[in-house]
Amino acid sequence: MIFTLAIGLTLALIFGVLAQKLQLSPLVGYLLAGILAAQPWWGVPVEEHVVEEFSHIGVVLLLFGVGLQFHFKDLLAVQKVAVPGAIVCMLVRAALGALGYYWLVDSPTWLSAALFGICMCVSSTVVLTRVLADNKVLQTPAGHTALGWLVVEDIFTIILLVLLPVLFGDSGQTLGAALGWMAIKLTLLILCVTFVGRMVIAKVLNYVSRSTSDELFTLAVLVFALGIAVLSAEVFNASLEFGAFLSGMVVGQSKFASRAASDALPMRDAFAVLFFVSVGMGFKALELLEHWPLALCAILLTLLAKPLAAYIVIRLLRRPGRMALLVSASLSQVGEFSFILAALIAGTYKLLPDYAVNVITGTAIITITLNAALYRFVPQLVKVFEDRGIGVDSSDQHIPAPVEDRHRVIVVGYGPCGEILSSILSGYDVEVVVIEMNIDTVTRLKKQGIIALHGDARLRSILRMAGAEQARAIIITSSAAPAKEIATAAKSINSGIGIMAYTTYIRNAQALRRDGAESVFSGEEEVALSMTSHLLRNLGATEEQVTRERRAARARLTGQEPQPSAE
Repeated sequence: MIFTLAIGLTLALIFGVLAQKLQLSPLVGYLLAGILAAQPWWGVPVEEHVVEEFSHIGVVLLLFGVGLQFHFKDLLAVQKVAVPGAIVCMLVRAALGALGYYWLVDSPTWLSAALFGICMCVSSTVVLTRVLADNKVLQTPAGHTALGWLVVEDIFTIILLVLLPVLFGDSGQTLGAALGWMAIKLTLLILCVTFVGRMVIAKVLNYVSRSTSDELFTLAVLVFALGIAVLSAEVFNASLEFGAFLSGMVVGQSKFASRAASDALPMRDAFAVLFFVSVGMGFKALELLEHWPLALCAILLTLLAKPLAAYIVIRLLRRPGRMALLVSASLSQVGEFSFILAALIAGTYKLLPDYAVNVITGTAIITITLNAALYRFVPQLVKVFEDRGIGVDSSDQHIPAPVEDRHRVIVVGYGPCGEILSSILSGYDVEVVVIEMNIDTVTRLKKQGIIALHGDARLRSILRMAGAEQARAIIITSSAAPAKEIATAAKSINSGIGIMAYTTYIRNAQALRRDGAESVFSGEEEVALSMTSHLLRNLGATEEQVTRERRAARARLTGQEPQPSAE
């Protein structure tokens, strides 16, 4: 057993690092590690069942992590696009997958075809999150929509995992009676877990967190994750995965959510690696080549039909082309939940042939690799098109020309900082134009009579629509905004425009000042100066001393000579 785990984890580490160096998802490396670990090269037989047993823990902890990070508020924020979009696209993708399976497989049944299509319609949360984060799209409206989309797919997967034992298990009951009894048991399970969560889990975690032993807290989280999973399976006849998801939700709603995520999720990741290794160990490349028509159909469905359906649906929901392209491209892969569903349907209920599971595994390896490799070009492609006015939604972006006797200032971002600055500027009769990536915020501002433009401020076409040629200044109020690119684009349109930017780190502030930004405010710098002032005042320093020390500290932080004048 130790040899098997050592080989699997060592290869996973090596190929995970290589995949990362090639800017691919580490999941690709883990799957390849499993493929190599299963080869008869090691002198000692590799016990595949050992890895599978440990991978079951990985699946449970994977679902626990999904529940831990699941928040209905995140889904509600993008519900107008994510909910209908995900439902429609899953139906389309499942139907196309079922048709392809039915036409290309010998002696198929419509049930097996439908189940194959369902397995193909779920994207990987792990891959999508990593790809969006690596390409700096995760915190944008498109990123939030894609994550909400995946939340709907995750909920669908959880429901399916619960329904499979009822629909295809040997209960001996009619379907109606089985579904009714399942609903009662699940209701009792949810009530039980909620009660235990409020009365037991919170108190136990609170007690354990007071100890000085971090491993005890991690152990407590693991006990609740696995314990509730086993409870759901043994007492309520639900799936282990559903119980793990519920326990994650309970812990995620408590005040210990962040600590549980930081302490317990690394353990989840370690077991999840074994899950992907076990999937790779079961993959047979020759069998994939033998059933190449079905494999090709699955790959084309994932890479072309899947994102195309998502793009069309998002556009029909009247969302910008940029969002539609970024979201749809991120969905062009299948991942961990497809493995779980396919393995359960084929292994436990014998409703899919083993080669179908192998085809899904091969499709996942190929599409995850291509998605991670190609997605980094999507934002660049969108920017190139939009910079030339292609795909820019300007039908309702009517920005009035600047008034001759009023200054125009462009405010990028309408968070708390942008809102305060806009209000102050308007009070001094300055004409404010807001550029905001959140379409709902833009709609709200327009109803309030505020000039607002939906778009990416890095694009010259958007800046021209905002009147950058005549603007007095542009203020970048969000630290997440690409300030350097915005400043460069604005200067290329109007060399005399003033640049005021907010950034988190001092090193970024220094770079922006070198690139021509007149006023840059760094979060690190301002916090350091505020803490210095507070400390000196508590020590009894005079205001003159405080001012002098602040001036010297600012000079050290910014790399400039101290100014003799008071602040």
